[in-house]
Amino acid sequence: MAACIVFIRETAPGERRVALTPETTRKLTGLGARVLIERGAGEPAFFPDAAYAGAEFSDDADAALAQADVLVCVQPPSNDRLARLKPGAVVIGLLAPHADPARVQAFVDGKLTAFPLEKLPRTTRAQAMDVLSSQAGMAGYKAVLLAAQLAPRYFPMLTTAAGTIRPSKVLVVGAGVAGLQSIATARRLGAQVEGFDVRPETREQIESLGGKFLDLGVSAAGEGGYARELTAEERAEQQRRLGEHLKTVDVVVTTAAVPGRPAPKIISAAMVSGMKPGSVVVDLAAETGGNCELTRPGETFEQGGVTFAGPLNLASQGAMHASEMYARNVYNFLALSLKDGALAMDWDDELLARTCLAHDGARRDG
Repeated sequence: MAACIVFIRETAPGERRVALTPETTRKLTGLGARVLIERGAGEPAFFPDAAYAGAEFSDDADAALAQADVLVCVQPPSNDRLARLKPGAVVIGLLAPHADPARVQAFVDGKLTAFPLEKLPRTTRAQAMDVLSSQAGMAGYKAVLLAAQLAPRYFPMLTTAAGTIRPSKVLVVGAGVAGLQSIATARRLGAQVEGFDVRPETREQIESLGGKFLDLGVSAAGEGGYARELTAEERAEQQRRLGEHLKTVDVVVTTAAVPGRPAPKIISAAMVSGMKPGSVVVDLAAETGGNCELTRPGETFEQGGVTFAGPLNLASQGAMHASEMYARNVYNFLALSLKDGALAMDWDDELLARTCLAHDGARRDG
């Protein structure tokens, strides 16, 4: 029997991304699945109903949920909506289980199968399903555009009849996907760009994008490509050197975040006090507390001549392309369990087993 894949309008404030696009709808129906969409659900990302060829539509989200074998989403649905799903239904999305124990219990009580895609193993095979990477890329891009908008100066060097304008100096802290995209975007805008990461092996990636690796003389190289924890002395020396360097920087973009954990505090209030008037700090880790001590999540403000921005859900500001990437990630994950249009889960597949949070009335944190 064909599985019913349901997609309803996102309700989280400011969320414009969608979990299903016309492209992935065609792919799902091509696999034999049935796709049921709440009317207008794709419009926040500029995908009109008419573009969803092969889909069925419903004017009642609750009625659609009652038919769902699989619910695909970006943000987690409310617990009331989860209660509308039938036992055995599958929920796939960024479900943020760490943020709400009651939501996890709703999955268990409803005998739902929950796949928080932030739990997906970071393996080569999983790259096409890696929502954290695809969304971080958009966030890094938008962060630099925000910084350029807030900065009271040009990013590129300009030679004009009124004299030469020197390029802005941009420091990107963290060389993950968001950080590398920030470096690439700042370089395209013509800034002089540096990248800093505690992992020295990121030097090559930073330099390949035209940035300069900021070496503070403290190495946190560990085993398996992961950073080791710094000693108290090493951390103090790193902080001292970073604080001195920030005095020369015009814009800082911080991107260090770990899903499900508070963001590490990297830039202290004392460091910021030494920055030049007119400097800008954009903190991409604001959603989990921020990398800067002064960050206020969701706010942009000026203090001591420095402008701080703590944007939330930046990826949603690039809703169309962010949705295209996210929906492909979701499709690639869901396709693992679709056989001739029907659901057939292989629990020996590590991507399913390790991503699953709840199944058949029990937590499954394997």
